[in-house]
Amino acid sequence: MNPVTGILIYVVVWWLVLFMVLPFGVRTVREEGGEVIEGGATSAPAKPRVFLKMVITTVISAVLMAAVLFAAEFGWLDFRVYFAPTS
Repeated sequence: MNPVTGILIYVVVWWLVLFMVLPFGVRTVREEGGEVIEGGATSAPAKPRVFLKMVITTVISAVLMAAVLFAAEFGWLDFRVYFAPTS
């Protein structure tokens, strides 16, 4: 696999996983027992923990990318079939 292709696949996988991980463990201010201030969104998380979610996303994406690389190395997944120019 071309390194540029690998990097692009990793970036796409990372963003997809991030959007899947973001809602995990979210509790609103009201659910935490706090008071929602005027003008604030009632659905805003009390503790978003974005850095932790980015670390979790990086680990999950690395595992998924390792699986893709493993499949490509053993010929189970061939990107040339999908992205080869047609004549």
